[in-house]
Amino acid sequence: MEAIYIPQLTKAPDKTLTFEFREHFDDLETLTPVKGELQITHHGNFLEVQAQAEAIKTLTCYRCLQNYNHRIVVEASELVWLEDIHDEAFPLEREVTLDDLVETLSPQGYFYPSEWLYQQLCLAMPQRQLCDRDCEGIPLTTEAAEVIVADERWSALAALKQQLPNFRAE
Repeated sequence: MEAIYIPQLTKAPDKTLTFEFREHFDDLETLTPVKGELQITHHGNFLEVQAQAEAIKTLTCYRCLQNYNHRIVVEASELVWLEDIHDEAFPLEREVTLDDLVETLSPQGYFYPSEWLYQQLCLAMPQRQLCDRDCEGIPLTTEAAEVIVADERWSALAALKQQLPNFRAE
């Protein structure tokens, strides 16, 4: 997706640009291209950006370490304020007000839809990556347990287990 020159949006019909896309992102490996629709509307002192997108990504389960496919679905809407940004030197420590936590762009600058969409896709990724709600984790066989005991890094744990009379591995 190409960058959009913000003043040019005011010349679009209804000051709105809508387009469909289907593409891969370099920093986000997906099995299918990210496809969807993006709409950008210029409202004078802010842009309204809306997107619907989806893709399939291979994730690794945090419990059993198996790969599984996950559908990423994005239905996002954001207001991006347009104001001249002055590059001023900020002190190392300063109080941040609620007004500082909004996205702003220069009214004479560019909007990069691919960067915005990439951020939305990253936010849509699950924080806990589990292949199944009932995933029990890595199955520990007797053979694997013997390898763990043979590893010197686990020797302190093995010695502690022998000192505890009623220890049960759960």
